[in-house]
Amino acid sequence: MTQTVNGTHHNSHPVPLQSHPHYYPPPSSSSSKASFKGCCCCLFLLFSFLLLLILAVILVIVLALKPKKPQFDLQQVGVQYVGITPNSVIAAAASSASVSLNIHMVFTAVNDNKVGIKYDESRFTVMYRGIPLGRGIVPGFYQPAHSVRRVETTIVVDRVNLLQADAADLIRDAALNDRVELRILGDVGAKIRVLGLTSPGVQVSVDCAIVISPRKQALTYKQCGFDGLSV
Repeated sequence: MTQTVNGTHHNSHPVPLQSHPHYYPPPSSSSSKASFKGCCCCLFLLFSFLLLLILAVILVIVLALKPKKPQFDLQQVGVQYVGITPNSVIAAAASSASVSLNIHMVFTAVNDNKVGIKYDESRFTVMYRGIPLGRGIVPGFYQPAHSVRRVETTIVVDRVNLLQADAADLIRDAALNDRVELRILGDVGAKIRVLGLTSPGVQVSVDCAIVISPRKQALTYKQCGFDGLSV
């Protein structure tokens, strides 16, 4: 239906507009990369904060407890048996000799700390002029705070052969001087335990010089030293 106004025809039905499809741009790859980098940065900051917090707690505990180094000393040495047998004699000099020893050692562990100490298994070697003769083992143990503990071990040397020069020196020391000097070397590993947590291990090197009398079957001299702590 049309109407005439001032000689102009107008259509009463409006002409529909042509519809256009909507266009959505694809997601930008740069925005996703930026989001990923932001997450990584947040995680890094979180882990850094947690690490600093743990270090601060450990530092406060260390300053509060003031841990001391473990004291591990050789207190007693008992000579249970000493036997030196020349295997053969050539031109009044021993070509070789066999050594048998039974040495009982008593160590004292002193813990003056406010927390306990966990000791690892320790091994001690008896040596004559740089030659290892035998080894003793002290099993690992836990020592409570403010306590003293005795630990014992026995080193058994069963007919260890020495060559000509060392055998001659040993027989001369035993027969003429009645004095055989030995060294006891070992490392003692320990860790401090705080609130169920174990600290990094520390190690104390033990170096003891002892002199035994084959005739008396007894110890005549002992001197021990510590090389210090090593982490």
